[in-house]
Amino acid sequence: MLGKLKPWRRALAFQWRCFCNHNTGKVTTDIVIIGAGIIGLSSAYELAKQGASVTVLDRGEVGMEASWAGGGILFPLLPWDYRGEVTALTGLGASLYPAWMDALQDSSGIDPEYVKCGMRVLSGARSMQNAPIWCERHGVRFVEKDGEFMLPDVAQVRNPRLIRALGKTLENMGVTILCGREITALEKRGQRISGIKTADGTIYSGQNYVVCAGAWSNNLIEIRSFPVRGQMLLFEAEPGFADSILLKDDIYLVPRRDGHILVGSTIEYAGFDKSVTAEAAGFLHESAAAILPELGSMNPVRQWAGLRPGSIDNIPVICRHPDMENLYINSGHFRYGVTMAPASARILSSLFSGEAPPLDIGAYNCQR
Repeated sequence: MLGKLKPWRRALAFQWRCFCNHNTGKVTTDIVIIGAGIIGLSSAYELAKQGASVTVLDRGEVGMEASWAGGGILFPLLPWDYRGEVTALTGLGASLYPAWMDALQDSSGIDPEYVKCGMRVLSGARSMQNAPIWCERHGVRFVEKDGEFMLPDVAQVRNPRLIRALGKTLENMGVTILCGREITALEKRGQRISGIKTADGTIYSGQNYVVCAGAWSNNLIEIRSFPVRGQMLLFEAEPGFADSILLKDDIYLVPRRDGHILVGSTIEYAGFDKSVTAEAAGFLHESAAAILPELGSMNPVRQWAGLRPGSIDNIPVICRHPDMENLYINSGHFRYGVTMAPASARILSSLFSGEAPPLDIGAYNCQR
């Protein structure tokens, strides 16, 4: 594996990048990643830092599925309602964000709008009796006042800008990102993947392969992942209309720097249907107005839906495939792919390098 190469070999591998043999219809690289969402792109970032030449393939456009559609809250909703395997990964991911954002902005010139705005959990949120104990146990600052529970260190990122910054950084690093590549087959030779065939007949081959296809991963390999639709509304307000994330009854409001307010989100098991519904719009609008009454008289400027990569207990799969020795998986992050992305990428890169992972990874194994 590339991570075990000697330093001069790594440098040489980094200079290879990927090349296209037009006579054979093959594109060869060190690592082929399937999926150009936040998980695939962050994985490419960490692996390219190791010196690998990386090609990223996506059936659609860069980051335009769940990575684009979500709210960008870098905190579970709510952590005391989740298993420790989820909060360990979200906690590590959130802690990596400040340095990660500085690096991406320096490289790309694009501000991902990372803001530590805090989150107010309003009365009516579930399981609040467990909140103070959980926060004290995990060293998370909180303030209880007038029936509200304030978490001042919760941050957000504007995920479409994050995707742009990450994509530009990868371009600067020499990573190849190819869109509109519909995968038709994973070609196998014994216990190894020998290539990935796309609808145009091109075969992409590499030493190793990583599946980061989000809700579509289970179409390629069996990992018990499934699509979960989430619908969102967007309101246009003046900057400063709201100064922190607001959460009540599982509905959240995310204020952006320019005044836009995101309202989300539904959890719907509708297969791969990304259509929006009037029922969801009405529910989200009414719920938003119950939190900020001024929104009741405002019309949303946009409604959209995304497909989260659902997983059992919200726990993703980050591991080497148990049967295919050069196939890896980083998928199934459900609601927290953006939060978990830098941590998940670190875990994946440790599988390649042989270095100790940043936390216990047994819960993310393919065979759990």
